Amino acid sequence: MSKKLFSDFEPVSAKAWKQKIQVDLKGADYNDTLVWQTNDGINVKPFYHQDTLENTLHIKPQTWSIGQIIFAQNADTANKKAINAIEKGAETIKFIIPNNKVSISELINNIDLHATNIQLELLFLDQNWISNIDQNISIQVDPIHQLVKTGNWFSNLDKDLAAIKDTVAHTGCLTIDTTTYQNGGANNVQQIAYTILHANEYFNIVDVSTIKKVIFNVAVGTNYFFEIAKLRALRALFDSIASEYNISATCVINAIPSKRNKTIYDYNTNMLRTTTECMSAVLGGANTVFNLPYDAIYHKDKAFGERIARNQLLVLKNESYFNAVNNPSDGSYYIESLTNQLAENSLDLFKDIEANGGLLKQLKEGTIQKKIKESAAKEQQQFDEQKIILLGTNKHPNKEDKMKNDLELYPFVKTNPVKTLIEPIIEKRLSEQIEQERLKTEE
Repeated sequence: MSKKLFSDFEPVSAKAWKQKIQVDLKGADYNDTLVWQTNDGINVKPFYHQDTLENTLHIKPQTWSIGQIIFAQNADTANKKAINAIEKGAETIKFIIPNNKVSISELINNIDLHATNIQLELLFLDQNWISNIDQNISIQVDPIHQLVKTGNWFSNLDKDLAAIKDTVAHTGCLTIDTTTYQNGGANNVQQIAYTILHANEYFNIVDVSTIKKVIFNVAVGTNYFFEIAKLRALRALFDSIASEYNISATCVINAIPSKRNKTIYDYNTNMLRTTTECMSAVLGGANTVFNLPYDAIYHKDKAFGERIARNQLLVLKNESYFNAVNNPSDGSYYIESLTNQLAENSLDLFKDIEANGGLLKQLKEGTIQKKIKESAAKEQQQFDEQKIILLGTNKHPNKEDKMKNDLELYPFVKTNPVKTLIEPIIEKRLSEQIEQERLKTEE
């Protein structure tokens, strides 16, 4: 059909739309009535228009893979589990390696490394052990994340940073684990800024010419469009800072749903939450999505929960066609605007912290922890006041739902009296207090 469908209609400018809205408001203030501000300090408008779009980020198209995380306490058991997961549709396997006693040859036995991407996330730092690993396997170890999460280095500052310098030189891979920032309650601007600051600390330590790949492990929350924009802003800011160091490394984003909004009561609702979070991850440009089983916070590993989590991704990829279009969020006025605002605000915070000594200095002083606590407390208050809703928990709870006898894992913050160098950032779910009160009253 050669005739243009809308050729008979004049385009309407953003100014004309706003004038029409103001007429319909009948004297009510436009900003007070229709513009609202998020916890990130972002003003959200009632409509977005091409006229008001200052610039569009040109982010390279990303393909994404279906990931599965396997804790490798026993190499043979983990290997069998991985082979089964690959047969059932997993394309990337991340093994969590608890210590240097794990046999990698046994762990990857009968796994085609050309067909399946293998990642090893280390809970220890042993340069001799790392040096014996095949370079086709992605090694992920992050001493700064260890400090952030536990309050202590693996060994000490000097040894850890020297080891990470050697590790990057050997593997070409640098890992930035940012999940604790999100799970601890940091808002999106803080998460992005701390992530780039985290990377910048390493850029000032390692030989940047040896970096071939930078992996970001990112937790994704349930604020659908903002999470899409968060990943896009992170990628844009990484490109910006990498260019300052003349780093040409590939940026890889591993995404996993947040634990912060997950619940033990009405636990099937967690599937809905993780579905939207995985969708945000894909649309935001994640390279691999590792879904979180609906029962992960209170059950030990269960084949059923892991299968459902994997199948959610398979449905998104093969039945919902989330792999059919590259960068589908490009050109969306709303998402582009959110991306720009998040990137700009995060860059401002980045510059402020750098001017005041950088991430490690402010972690040592407790400034970062204080800011995250303030953000988490604000979000917790919104949950308590039902401004943030978790169905089945603080809204429409099922009084007949009993969980006391179904808890295989302790799903609440654990108190650990170990002496630490700095105050760790505590990961805490929004629903913990209300769940603990319900557990006390179960018959």
